[in-house]
Amino acid sequence: MIKSIQQFQAEGVKNLEKVMMNYSADMTKIAEMVHGVTKGVVDLGLSMIAEEWEAYDEILRTRNNLRPEWYIVRRDETTLLTSLGSVTYHKTLFKNKFTGEHEYLLDRIMGIEKHARMTEDAEAKLLEEAVQTSYHKGGESVSISNEEVSKETVMNKIHTLDFPRVEPEKEKKALKYLYIDADEDHVSLQYINKKGDIKKPRTNTIMPKLIYVYEGINNENGRNELINKKHFGGVYEGSKAIEQLWKEVAEYIEASYDTEELVKIYINGDGAAWIKSGQRILDKAKFVLDRFHMHKYIIGATSHLLDSVEDARSELYGAIYKKKKYKAEEVFEKILAETENENKRKTVEAAKAYILGNWAGIMQWVRDKNEEVQCSAEGHISHVFADRMSSRPLGWSRIGADKMSRLRIYEKNGGDMLELVRYQKKELPLAAGCEEVICSSSQMFLAERKHRENLGALADMPIYSIPYPQIKKIAAIKNHIWGL
Repeated sequence: MIKSIQQFQAEGVKNLEKVMMNYSADMTKIAEMVHGVTKGVVDLGLSMIAEEWEAYDEILRTRNNLRPEWYIVRRDETTLLTSLGSVTYHKTLFKNKFTGEHEYLLDRIMGIEKHARMTEDAEAKLLEEAVQTSYHKGGESVSISNEEVSKETVMNKIHTLDFPRVEPEKEKKALKYLYIDADEDHVSLQYINKKGDIKKPRTNTIMPKLIYVYEGINNENGRNELINKKHFGGVYEGSKAIEQLWKEVAEYIEASYDTEELVKIYINGDGAAWIKSGQRILDKAKFVLDRFHMHKYIIGATSHLLDSVEDARSELYGAIYKKKKYKAEEVFEKILAETENENKRKTVEAAKAYILGNWAGIMQWVRDKNEEVQCSAEGHISHVFADRMSSRPLGWSRIGADKMSRLRIYEKNGGDMLELVRYQKKELPLAAGCEEVICSSSQMFLAERKHRENLGALADMPIYSIPYPQIKKIAAIKNHIWGL
């Protein structure tokens, strides 16, 4: 990095002085001053990074003892896009004497996969933006140097993501009750398997599932906040996939809570079969119909009754709170007798089937009188999925809807995008003979020190210090800078 700093002292400082001189002539030109300083610092950072990488490559080139089975083929120029900008540097291609394999040994030291064009930090910046806004803006946000990648590149990155399981609590908690809310979003598809294959009356929607587990409700600040909430979900289609989703929830609960102490797990939802199926997977789980949908159907079944609407609703709620199913059925029959319009009759019949079909789920919260059995799934669907996936006129592929819903869940669980990028890395297979290569910087410098001991003073390397605080202070003018 010495050459980069020396060059900066010779040229970069002069450029910064020129920027400051121009600013002093017109102090309203704040943006020009900030941009000028940022460019100078970014250029220095990119140069330092390139020089550092080339220094490691030079050690590999000049120290045969670090790569006894490899010989030099050629030196190539390459470019990697970082969150700071594009770094152009040189690296050496080596060939194995025995196997004939070719490899850039520097890539192995750096953990760079073949054909990689971006560093981990750039990919993380891409994901941080794409999960909030769009593929296009994700591509624009990959670097602070106004370099970008295409929305297709962003899409491809997201489509290949794998996600870790939700981390359990560090220590098991002893609680009497746990609460689960579940719902799904309706996301528009561009196509089923290939473009143009959606034709009426075939459906063009896909429904990513959302489940979240929490320990109760905190209302200290006048608004409900769910305690220690964890999200699960994605596109799970078919009974086996739904079972797998609930098993993921079960594994988290088993690892995070003392299940012997648990008295009951409440599953809140709208009565969909996939939500009720959680009772089969989770021990001590009971389904509870959320009151939002219950009220919605009761209002729909009675809104046409004009003067008698309040009486009908009062009778229905009375039957529910008195736990008399037969009485609720009698009220619905009475409403049907007073309803002549065919469409209204269908609405009443649907409400009757819904309320009576979910009677056990209604009775669960009526009997228990647990005030924390509430359901906020509608709002969570909007917050977790709809804000990005369905509230705007967007079209998705199946895999895109699945991966974006999982990425949104990962982000809402507090996941770090850089850690997610690193999670994708598969263990690079060692090329034959590569086990003889020293593949860490610390090992390389240890080998260098031993080499210098043999050469004595002739092998002394210059020692330098870099004024990082000053550089960071300048760079912080633009808030997206990550540090150099």
